[in-house]
Parts: sequence; C-alpha cells; structure tokens
Amino acid sequence: MSDEAAGASLARLLDDLGTTFLELAHGDVAVARGIGGVVIHDPLDPPSLPPRALVLGVGVDSAADVVPLLGGLGAGGASALVLRAPVPLTPEVRAAADDAGVALLGLSRGASWAQLSEMLRSLLVAGDTAPGTGEPDSLGGLPSGDLFAVANALSALLDAPITIEDRSSRVLAFSGRQDEADPPRVETILGRQVPSHYMRVLQERGVFRDLLRSDRPVVVDPLPGVDGEMTLPRVAVSVRAGDEVLGSIWAVVPEPLSPERLGALTDSAKLVALHLLRVRAGADVRRGVRADLLASALAGGAGAPDALERLGLAGQPLLVVGMTLDEVHAAGADVDDASLTHERQRLGDAFALHLAAVHPRSAAAALGDVTYGLLAVSGDVDQAEERAVRLVRDFIDRIGERMRPVAAVGTVAADFSGISHSRTSVDRALRVLRRGGGERRIGRLEDLQGEALVLELQDLASARGDEPTGPLARLVAYDARHRSSLVDTLRAWLDHFGDAVAAADSLFVHPNTFRYRLRRAAEVGQVDLDDADQRFALMLQLRVLTAPSGTR
Repeated sequence: MSDEAAGASLARLLDDLGTTFLELAHGDVAVARGIGGVVIHDPLDPPSLPPRALVLGVGVDSAADVVPLLGGLGAGGASALVLRAPVPLTPEVRAAADDAGVALLGLSRGASWAQLSEMLRSLLVAGDTAPGTGEPDSLGGLPSGDLFAVANALSALLDAPITIEDRSSRVLAFSGRQDEADPPRVETILGRQVPSHYMRVLQERGVFRDLLRSDRPVVVDPLPGVDGEMTLPRVAVSVRAGDEVLGSIWAVVPEPLSPERLGALTDSAKLVALHLLRVRAGADVRRGVRADLLASALAGGAGAPDALERLGLAGQPLLVVGMTLDEVHAAGADVDDASLTHERQRLGDAFALHLAAVHPRSAAAALGDVTYGLLAVSGDVDQAEERAVRLVRDFIDRIGERMRPVAAVGTVAADFSGISHSRTSVDRALRVLRRGGGERRIGRLEDLQGEALVLELQDLASARGDEPTGPLARLVAYDARHRSSLVDTLRAWLDHFGDAVAAADSLFVHPNTFRYRLRRAAEVGQVDLDDADQRFALMLQLRVLTAPSGTR
C-alpha cells in the first residue's frame, strides 16, 4: 500500500472498524496524519517503512518486545502500532509510545491478522481518485467506492447496524453500532463471512432464492443459533446492476421497518450498486496500470527505468518472484476455464496483498497466468533469494491446500538490465514446478536447471519433428510389433543406475525375468550397455523423445 491512500486517517479507521476489530489503547489519533501504508512487522527481516505506516505487530505480545519496537517505529515515522488485545500497557510501554509519537491499537480477540489486513486495505484504497481522472469522485454525496461510508450512511438512514455483502455472503463493509446487533452478526464481521450454520438455514428458508428473484426487501425472521438462542430479525435487499446481482445489504432490525424505511432501503440498493461497480472499475484500472508498469520493468528494455521509477523501485537491487497454479492439480480438479481464471485472479490478488503487507517496497501484478512480484533487495544481497523463498513459503502456508499454488524465486538483479534475466529464471523454474503435481511447491532455477533443460530440449525436438533413431528406434519398433516392454526395461535399468533388483521391483517382475529382458534389449537394440557414451545417449533420448510407455 502506498501513499496514494494517505488520505485515510487513524480516526477514520477506528470509526469505521469500531470495537469489533480495533480499539485505541494509547495515544491521540485526532492529531495523526493520513496513513501511508500497512506493514506486517517481521522481527527476522525488518521492512523499510513507508511514511506514516500502520504497523501490524503480529506475535509481539510482551512489553519487553514492544518498547524497542516502538523506538524503531518512531525513528521510521510510523503512525500507529497494532497489537493483539489486551495491549501490555506498562508505564514503560506508554512512555515509549509517547516518545515515538506512535499510537497503540488493540486487535480484538477472535479477529485474525489476515482479516484486519484486508479490511485496512479496503479502507485505504476507498479514498482513491476516479479511474483515469486524477480527481476526487463521489456518488450520492459519498466518496465513490467507499463502502464503509455508504454502510454508515445507511445505518443512520435506517437506524440499524448494516453490512454490505457480496454474492457469496462475504462481508465487504459494515457500519458502526454493531454492538447493538447479536452475536451471529459479530461472528459474521470477525470472519468476514456469514457462518456456515446460518448460511444453511437461510438457504433452507429460501432467503437467497428470494433475494436473487426480487429487488424488493426480504424480511428474515429470527434464526436458531448453535447455542439455541434466536437471532434478531433482519431485512435484506439485493444489490443489482441490470440483471446481475452484485451482492446484498443486511440490516439488523429489532422492530419492523416502516414502509418509508423499506422504500429507502430499496432506493439505497441502487446507489450501493453504483459504488460496487466503482470499486470493481477502480480495481480493474489500478490492476491494469500496475500490470503495464510491471511488464515494462520485467522486460528490462528502454521503458524499464521509467516504469521502476513510477513503481518506486528505481536505483536498488531487485529480485523477481512468480506464483501460479499447479497444472496437474488444476487438471485433476476438473474445473472449467472460467473457474480456473477466477482462481488465478484470487491467487494473484491474495499474493499482491501479502507482498504489500510484508514487503512494502515491492510491486505485484498478474501477467498471463502468472502473478509476478518485483521485490527491492535490502540487507545482505547474498541472502536475498533465501529471504524471498521464506516469504513465498509463508504465503503458501497461510492460504492452505485448496488453491495449490507453485512459486519460483529468481536471481538478484543489480540494476534494471538484469531484471529480465531474473524473470526468465522464474519462468523456467515455474515450468518445472507446475508440472510436478504438487510434490514441490517452491523452487529456484539453480535447483531445477537439469529438469528445465530437458523440457527445453523436448521443445526443440518437437519443433524439429525429431524421432528416436538407432538403438532406441529399434527397441520402440520391436515393442510395437511384439507387444513387449524392452523400452521400459531399459529405462528402469538406467534410472536405477544398473541395479537390476531395484529396477525389476519397480516394474513388478522377477529379477531373473528382468535380466533376461535387459539382455534381449541389448540384442535387439544392438547396443553395448557397458559403454558410458551409449548409455548417456539412450538416457537423453528416453528423456527427450519418448514417454514412459515407450511411445513418442
């Protein structure tokens, strides 16, 4: 996150997120300037801070750790530090915060750091300018795309706590006054998603069906909770753009809404639709501009210096990382092209968010089916690649097993001219990893060069129409005529370094049978298996020109 979001203040963040997510533990947010970015603190690899940073102190829970951290944040010009509640407000911590000029905020129990990071990102980009204009934009008297401001306005209009959700019942924004709602609403906001228990009940009652079919408000009677308690009633209305349902608005209403307020809710849904479309358009424009700049930088040509300058990455060593989906896993999941494209976009957006939080001096964008990250190298250059491997491993560990991404780390580029080489090393490593079926998730070309070379030799042979010749051609022809397995026998023997027992075991045949077949292969192929050069030539042909079945 960059200075383009610097209009959002700490006071605004606390007003919007309220006690559900954040609370002020110490400091004066009224005098704090706009937030310049959100950074996750890493004690092993302290990041360089953007001006007026909001720092997430993940895992920092003792006063002994907080005091020195505040000293460093004050020197770096940070605005606030978020710690898991309860914040250790010892006299030393209070004094260190005052000396540093850094406000202390507490993250509520039950809220995750990932949820908070995503919420903050939504708030900080909401104050951006209209796409392509450079001028502030507004819709209905509210900042365009600022869904939290819209939710608060609706809350005042309906006198009820509000959530704005997407089609999957994922919370996009919420109003204040959530403490007036019920525990399920708080659980929904903390999880950024309607809990599965209530989703099932709403589905069984036909609420989602009614929302899809009509643009009129739907009254939702109290629902049974997991603890036996009943929820408060709700009123919901779909948010539409033509025939497309973009999401929905939900109000917790202890008393039925008057006809006038029901009418106001219906009318408000049209305004919310414009804001949701603005959010989508703004995200598409920002994504496109960033992708163009990153593509120019990765090409390393005449346009690279200007692109790096605009990305804020000029004049420093850089390193490329790449992230994409595992092709074998995607094929096995039997998903259609549209779903695969959506999964790639979700993966790319999540990775860009992760980089923005843990490595502010970076840029990320999807180019084709790969999301590339360009990272500024700080500290020991010799350890930069290992630090990048830790960074992408942390991301993959966080998102779990569902998307099955693979990631590659490139070489360090001393200047812009070396970026294209770093990107090429990423592409070559990714090509190996994405065909591996998920056994290896992260790699560098220096560890995968042999396999990369074999794939490239396969490309060359395919382009030229090369076919097996000599001994291998004779064995392939013999197997085709006699339905034998001499090619597989030879392959197993070579793969097991001449160990006939291990090779026989891999083919589930008796060692004596295997030895007979191997002698027969040498006779039919007219090859001397004691000759190292002939063995190497056969191994290369088997890798490049034949599949495991012995066919091209």
